[in-house]
Amino acid sequence: MTMTWQDVVALATELPEVEESTWWRSPGLKVGGKGFARLRSEAEGGLVLACDPAEKEALLASGDPAFYTTPHYDGYAYILIDLDRVAPDQLRELLDDAWWLTAPAKSRRLRDREAR
Repeated sequence: MTMTWQDVVALATELPEVEESTWWRSPGLKVGGKGFARLRSEAEGGLVLACDPAEKEALLASGDPAFYTTPHYDGYAYILIDLDRVAPDQLRELLDDAWWLTAPAKSRRLRDREAR
């Protein structure tokens, strides 16, 4: 199933305090004023998503064509995702992880309390 930016927004806004905005002059998602996802307008396209460096390494090593990087993102805690190839459940999980990495501590604590 091909995912769209609207699908990404719908999944991300299930998370607390997510706002649709712009980031680097392209559509983006933020939590606590900090960006964690953006739609790339560069030649390769795709979704830029905050990602733990170890997770990024594992995703790239998996050989799954949904995940890639460019030299610009080498060494940074962001993974590039091909929305035409990523599974919706996997994208939901990765958005949740990106939210957790980016959200202010107060938001994470509030979410922990609500989950109990």
